[in-house]
Amino acid sequence: MAHVNVGLAIWVLFAEGEAAPAAPGFLQSLGPMLPTIAMMVFLWIFLISRPQKREQQVRRDMLANVKKNDRVLTTGGIYGVVTSVQADANEVTLRIDETSNTKLRMTLSSVAQVLGDPPADKDAKDAK
Repeated sequence: MAHVNVGLAIWVLFAEGEAAPAAPGFLQSLGPMLPTIAMMVFLWIFLISRPQKREQQVRRDMLANVKKNDRVLTTGGIYGVVTSVQADANEVTLRIDETSNTKLRMTLSSVAQVLGDPPADKDAKDAK
């Protein structure tokens, strides 16, 4: 029994002499994660944000260059020919049916794609 008490006493003496390890601070705990965070920010900027801005600029340019007689496709899937553009009012008028001369007024931002000039009439092609 004496042997156990001596071992316990030695252990208690060593335990009292050691200081408990200090808990790491917030910034110290972030240290190993900083390269990962920096890489995520880099990827966000160059792989997601920049291409998105580039696509938005291309769309703005496309909408700014819509002109009369352009064939367009709207976001609703309607094909039409531009009859008038009022950029200041953000409005475009489309002719969607040649035979009945049906027209639609819609916002300029509803134009999804500019397809180009309308094809020439069949009679004009036959005359050539």
